[in-house]
Amino acid sequence: MRGVVLDTDSLCPRDLDLSALRNSLPHWQFHGFTEPSQTAARIRGADVVVTNKVVLDAGLIADADKLKLICVAATGTNNIDLAAAAQRGIPVCNARGYATASVAEHVFGLLLTLTRQLDDHRARVQRGEWSASRFFCVFGQPIGELAGRTLGIVGFGELGHAVARLAEAFSMKVLIAQRPGGDSRPGRIPLREMLAQVDVLSLHCPLSEATRGLIGEQELRQMKRGAILINTARGGIVDEAALLRVLREGHLGGAALDVLEAEPPSARHPLTDAGLPNLILTPHIAWASQPARQRLIDEVAANIRAFVEGRPRNRVAG
Repeated sequence: MRGVVLDTDSLCPRDLDLSALRNSLPHWQFHGFTEPSQTAARIRGADVVVTNKVVLDAGLIADADKLKLICVAATGTNNIDLAAAAQRGIPVCNARGYATASVAEHVFGLLLTLTRQLDDHRARVQRGEWSASRFFCVFGQPIGELAGRTLGIVGFGELGHAVARLAEAFSMKVLIAQRPGGDSRPGRIPLREMLAQVDVLSLHCPLSEATRGLIGEQELRQMKRGAILINTARGGIVDEAALLRVLREGHLGGAALDVLEAEPPSARHPLTDAGLPNLILTPHIAWASQPARQRLIDEVAANIRAFVEGRPRNRVAG
């Protein structure tokens, strides 16, 4: 069997052990990056295709006559035409649970940076204010605490659960939003009811028709004045123009985003160019600790081995 990996560089392989993946099939081709115009030629003749973000649409899947398995090196499968794969009986398998610790820790890294005003105080040290101080410390922007504050979570899967556990360790109260577009469940409350109660809102839901634009201007203005928004899910869930307006008006206390609707963003994207001290942007790396990326590679390899042995795992279609 022949396998092809379309975008190895998106996994930053230089510090990873790829041996489990290489040993899962006898023949491999690894491509660091694949342009849309190159995809058809690269998957032609392949039995197994591994992709992180390269799109496999219905036409590409239909033309790949030898294709037997699609492995997504991620949890989300929005870059795969699942219906087309299912029509041809091609299993699509994703990777699950590999980035739980990485994402949850990133959420609290962002939240603590905003709450503790870490960037402001680091900048003061770098400007020499500590050395010039008459006292043992330097007071900058007011420092907050997480203890006693209320965290609202939208999307209560594995990542949402992990964030909730950390929040409880910080003595925060946790509220869980009802699944967008889903039925009510015990212990969950409607999003609009929750927004007015939370000091922090953290997003962990997938991007879908039910969640696209879920947090718009109306929802942002329903949040408490001074509340913080954290998004490590998908950029399209938040109305970015509305977020910038409410931040500039001072309604929100801050926002931290690891994702944007268009990635990579343009050089003069309104949010990357905003210059707001209470807006943190990180380049979609919440998932990307070295241990998490290694677990991801190993999960993909395990999916391939299981398929070869006739027992597909982590199957989402086909």
